Amino acid sequence: MEDDDLPRMRGDAASRLAGEALDTYSQDELMARIRLLEAEIERVRAHHAKAASHRDMADALFKPRDTD
Repeated sequence: MEDDDLPRMRGDAASRLAGEALDTYSQDELMARIRLLEAEIERVRAHHAKAASHRDMADALFKPRDTD
């Protein structure tokens, strides 16, 4: 069985990040982290929008037709 076939743990990396102590980071490191996280949020939002669009198209395709 390939690794791609195994279930993925969801939220694992984000959960670890949320629990990480930040007091060892410099201000510059914190700003770099914020930029990275904002870019990741945008990437996830774009993927969510794409998935929602695909779902809407599938729903429209398989929606029962009115037979008036």
